[in-house]
Amino acid sequence: MTSVGYAEERKTLAWLHEVKFGILHHDTGGLWSGFSRESGVDFNLEAIFSPHVNFLGGAFRPAFGGSANTAGDTSKLYTDIRWQYEHASGMFFGIGVGAAIHNGKLHLVRDDRKALGSRVLFHIPIEIGYRLGARTSLSVYFDHVSNAYLADDNEGMDTLGGRFGYRF
Repeated sequence: MTSVGYAEERKTLAWLHEVKFGILHHDTGGLWSGFSRESGVDFNLEAIFSPHVNFLGGAFRPAFGGSANTAGDTSKLYTDIRWQYEHASGMFFGIGVGAAIHNGKLHLVRDDRKALGSRVLFHIPIEIGYRLGARTSLSVYFDHVSNAYLADDNEGMDTLGGRFGYRF
């Protein structure tokens, strides 16, 4: 690709900062939610957008993503405000807060699905990783969804796994 072609491509994608793809263990027990009831693997895809605000050596950026469960259990879409700090060594750390919508159960019907209590949940992601190069990264990703006891049922759910990132 010529430098003019690259500049045009970069200008077209100026609103998109990074895309991440991951494979996550669904409803991981022993973490924030405390126990596991659902099964399967989640395929996760997330877009992190370019508009940012610098703060404490890192940057706040908007993110939008989703996780699809392979076993037919709870899947979700989410949007966050994410703060990420990147060290010169290539290590990075990110944390965020946002909202998620899901297709899971609201109340306990059977003992094989979580009772999440509300269709809209809080979403809290945490990520630590390493930049392999200027454009690529590998990371360990954790996220938690729950309604923060704003509804009667609030079993919450955690996912944990690895992600690959590509920066534009």
